[in-house]
Amino acid sequence: MSKRDYYEVLGVSKNATKDEIKKAYRKLSKKYHPDINKEEGADEKFKEVKEAYETLSDEQKRSHYDQFGHTDPNQGFGGGDFGGGFGGFEDIFNTFFGGGGSRRRDPNAPRQGADLQYTMTLSFEDAVFGKETDIEIPREENCETCNGSGAKPGTKPQTCSHCQGTGQLNIEQNTPFGRIVNRRVCNYCSGTGKEIKDKCSTCGGTGKVKKRRKIHVKIPAGIDDGQQLRVSGQGEPGINGGPSGDLYVVFHVRSHEFFERDGDDIYCEMPITFVQAALGDEVEVPTLHGKVKLKVPAGTQTGTKFRLKGKGVPNVRGYGVGDQHIIVRIITPTKLTDRQKQLLQEFAEISGNSPRGEQEEGFFSKVKRAFKGE
Repeated sequence: MSKRDYYEVLGVSKNATKDEIKKAYRKLSKKYHPDINKEEGADEKFKEVKEAYETLSDEQKRSHYDQFGHTDPNQGFGGGDFGGGFGGFEDIFNTFFGGGGSRRRDPNAPRQGADLQYTMTLSFEDAVFGKETDIEIPREENCETCNGSGAKPGTKPQTCSHCQGTGQLNIEQNTPFGRIVNRRVCNYCSGTGKEIKDKCSTCGGTGKVKKRRKIHVKIPAGIDDGQQLRVSGQGEPGINGGPSGDLYVVFHVRSHEFFERDGDDIYCEMPITFVQAALGDEVEVPTLHGKVKLKVPAGTQTGTKFRLKGKGVPNVRGYGVGDQHIIVRIITPTKLTDRQKQLLQEFAEISGNSPRGEQEEGFFSKVKRAFKGE
């Protein structure tokens, strides 16, 4: 099944800016995150959205994708599938030249272990200020009984007698072209080059056991939804003495009931009365760093934005702190006492504003005159 276009996945145009791509990702990741959406297929959609964002949010990867799409221009013949029972260029080479020029991979060479991924859900505040916590992850570890060899204690693996430790077998075949030799993974030792006569009873000869490992994680202040943290060396153990893989912790940040985050800046709406807006006032505003005083000048209109410098989110890479932006919303009262109505009517008269009936009459008079051409 072919992959969908990354721009189509995020629902943005090919000329979309970084901010547009980020906003689209945040919206879709919240919609399909497996912790929130339990519908069938949501997990696959979340992975598709994440993969698209990781490519389009990186300038180099995006440029590469715009030029080549999902195709790897470096793939060449080695990665192709020529069908007909052949396994690519290497097998074709083996077929006609007896495998003399193929590259052998030493089955006993050290190899790095596999990477692991863990998804962690954070509160809005923990993402802003960071924290330290312990997590438990299931992973394979070297068997302590046999020290990862797979052999019964007191014994050790022997060199495979079928492939002589190479991990590969040469299969000869007679064809119309003559006798050819194909090289295949040794099915007796599964390509390891070793045979275990007496297997370890704990791991069954695999040399690995499943365990739950507790890992201490330091979450940096300013981490955002969808970002990940690499914990070096906490993945699967290496093979043949190779280094361990890494653990990647992917973060999902819960939304806040009052604050909204955009990068390192925080946005919120602050309700004020029309009296405060008209006369001005000093109001107390909540921030992530505690309450602060904000001066609202007389005559403030609804939608006016104020900035509190340095009251936003610490940059995850240590480049300062964002700001908090406050948008004021003037609340119109829905229930008035007779005295309040009287005072407002007096205010309207003093301001030169006619009562509602006269305003409506004046409005319809203007409409009539407009149709008459006056």
